[in-house]
Amino acid sequence: MYDLPRKFHVGMMDRRSFEGPAPVTADNLPPWPSNSGIKKQHSVEYWLMASLLYGGNGNEDREAVRVSDPESAESFFVPFFSSLSFNTHGHNMTDPETEVDRRLQVELLEFLQKSKYYQRSGGRDHVIPMTHPNAFRFLRQELNASILIVVDFGRYPKTMSSLSKDVVAPYVHVVDSFTDDDALDPYESRTTLLFFRGNTVRKDQGKIRIKLAKILSGIDDVHYEKSVATPKNIIMSTEGMRSSKFCLHPAGDTPSSCRLFDAIVSHCVPVIVSDKIELPYEDEIDYSEFSIFFSMKEALEPGYLVNQLRQFPKDRWVEMWKQLKNISHHFEFQYPPKKEDGVNMLWRQVKRKLPRAQLAIHRSRRLKVPDWWQRRR
Repeated sequence: MYDLPRKFHVGMMDRRSFEGPAPVTADNLPPWPSNSGIKKQHSVEYWLMASLLYGGNGNEDREAVRVSDPESAESFFVPFFSSLSFNTHGHNMTDPETEVDRRLQVELLEFLQKSKYYQRSGGRDHVIPMTHPNAFRFLRQELNASILIVVDFGRYPKTMSSLSKDVVAPYVHVVDSFTDDDALDPYESRTTLLFFRGNTVRKDQGKIRIKLAKILSGIDDVHYEKSVATPKNIIMSTEGMRSSKFCLHPAGDTPSSCRLFDAIVSHCVPVIVSDKIELPYEDEIDYSEFSIFFSMKEALEPGYLVNQLRQFPKDRWVEMWKQLKNISHHFEFQYPPKKEDGVNMLWRQVKRKLPRAQLAIHRSRRLKVPDWWQRRR
């Protein structure tokens, strides 16, 4: 992991973090702010960095550890909080603060291009988190050889990002995890059939939310409400998901959204409406064991979705509920990291991308004239 100045990572969290000692270590790592609100959903970059700073107690089975000698590293983590930079330094191209975000991207790219390890691989063995759809928006195409950690491919052309090269991460859930979900009859204790609470004005595929509002309005046991993410509304969403059998997950501005992972840690069976969505860890986890999928066409057919959910067998729902309880720890992000949590799952995904990156590096070297041959000539 590169030792970058604080302005590229924890310095954006608050003033105290910006002025803290350098470099950042396990002893002086500032905690993720408890009042960060919706910014938390894009905090994968923080938890990945924290996991590499963590020294461990020697007993953990860890997927990634930081080495002091870069020559022995299998990959290089770039701790630039590109999502937090977008969330902190202006939300549109005309906002003057946006220039700060752009400048950080320029400086980071200049730094990497001077690194002999980046030059050696063309960046192919470098791991760079970009979990906000607009993260690194100015110079993203300059890093398309690296292993990018994204939440989906909604804002990326196929020539830049794909499942063969990159890693799909979950959003970090913003609702509290349901840790004491031990109802004797969980199906009957959840009185709402279908729950959705969120912004209904979205771009691209997310426009389906407005259409669903019209179709689902006025149904007694369906809760579909327009809402923005405030601390009070997050608490209300927590309560709503915990008292619902199914939680609706239509596309946001991109195919995925934080709502899916909020549902998972609430043990509310996700109803995923999408014609194209990439899901985290899908080579290890079978989402059909705890989620229901509808095409956009099916979801927009009046009455179809609700009727299917009403006819869904209770015993099958209970099995899905149990499976949600079994797998929800894979979507937890914490410090110190724990076995099989979100951080370790992501590092395992990165490890699976490295052979392809190494192959590309070896092939690229075929075209280079070795130094010893140049000296000989």
